[in-house]
Amino acid sequence: MSLFDHKIADLHELLHKKEISVSDLVDESFKRINEVDGKVKAFLTLDEENARNKAKEMDGKVGDHPLFGIPAAIKDNIVTQNLRTTCASKMLENFDPIYNATVMNKLNDANAITIGKANLDEFAMGSTTETSAFQLTRNPWDLDRVPGGSSGGSAAAVAAGQLPFALGTDTGGSIRQPAAFCGVVGLKPTYGRVSRYGVVAFASSLDVVGPITRTVEDNALVLQTIAGADPADSTTVDKEVPNYVSGLTGDIKGLKIAVPKEYLSEGVSEASRQAVLDALKVLEGLGATWEEVSLPHSKYGVAAYYLVASSEASANLARFDGVRYGYRTPNPKNLMELYKKTRSEGFGDEVKRRIMLGTFALSSGYYDAYYKKAQQARTLIKQDFDQVFEKYDVVIGPTTPTTAYKIGEAMDDLMTMYAGDLLTIPVNLAGVPSISVPAGLADGLPLGLQIIGNHFDEQTILRVAHAFEQATNFHANKPQL
Repeated sequence: MSLFDHKIADLHELLHKKEISVSDLVDESFKRINEVDGKVKAFLTLDEENARNKAKEMDGKVGDHPLFGIPAAIKDNIVTQNLRTTCASKMLENFDPIYNATVMNKLNDANAITIGKANLDEFAMGSTTETSAFQLTRNPWDLDRVPGGSSGGSAAAVAAGQLPFALGTDTGGSIRQPAAFCGVVGLKPTYGRVSRYGVVAFASSLDVVGPITRTVEDNALVLQTIAGADPADSTTVDKEVPNYVSGLTGDIKGLKIAVPKEYLSEGVSEASRQAVLDALKVLEGLGATWEEVSLPHSKYGVAAYYLVASSEASANLARFDGVRYGYRTPNPKNLMELYKKTRSEGFGDEVKRRIMLGTFALSSGYYDAYYKKAQQARTLIKQDFDQVFEKYDVVIGPTTPTTAYKIGEAMDDLMTMYAGDLLTIPVNLAGVPSISVPAGLADGLPLGLQIIGNHFDEQTILRVAHAFEQATNFHANKPQL
């Protein structure tokens, strides 16, 4: 039995009793990485020397914070001081940041231990982790399948038992979708709940940092640590962070669940649909009630998302010009050639595709027809959620329409990849929180149940997810690597 089969709270207790040391946890992490990461390829950079040195300093000490001494993987678009941050792009392949993201400062204050940086789709653009410039991460459940994306490395590392938790980012489903594909728990907090300072921007009005863990309780612990207002990020909201763990009572009697008919309709596999219906029976048995509702504008979600996200990406990635930092083309003849060659050589195809779409959508003569219209559709999607939350506590549906794709399947058919985010994208457009929890297996591959809550009501979705987890045993399923 691995140490990481224990919940984080149990590991904390073992450290307190001095039955294990922080070095034991770090040893366990690197031992497992050495055993399986040659197959899974979850990590781009390991920080072994610093992790072991920090563990030795902490051995024998007793930290009060639950994450004291707990190993973590960090998605490689979250900047880490003196630890390479590449965004899985040639553009940043030698970038060593001189400061930490706010979420990293919070983890360091808690004395969590960074094991390394996890692979992702280049600049977080993709749903399979196949657009990484450096390596292909594989799903621990089936090495011929993708782990999902863009936080595929983070989800694969947790699913493969390499460490208890990882941080990811979610722009249109990039935490929840890989969590579903890899059979782990992934939470996308409310926009403004967690600081984005030090997160390399893809789409600034959509990006959110969140935790990926084995259990709901672990997820609540990590969220508790990284949440809160940040003076360095004006989009964070100064709202008290509740004690998420104490809210995991298992009591959902009287809870009202909305099930959008659009989330169980065409395009959703029978296995995903059945997993949701089975989950609803479990929740009914715990005292909840559910009704079918409609989110009529969610059908515009994918189109609105790709226009908004690509437009913001076009603006955000303009800074990578070969002048200040990052990749620079050798021996350009003039300034214009420096810009053109640096960007054509430094960015991959998917990033270029989204920059071009975004630049077109923002251009004179097309702005009103595309970008403005997409923002109007976004408002309607948000209003759909607002209306549902007037009557219901949570919205429930599948996290993904299908199980994990085979490697190459989505890249050969980009519409498959884009449509795969159909069920997660509306949540980002509306800015509400959502969690994916394991909900069973289909043909030996994990399925995810998505639980969506009202703004800043992470406590309720965590409580529902925890009640479901305790009433089932799906979270105990592990890949046989």
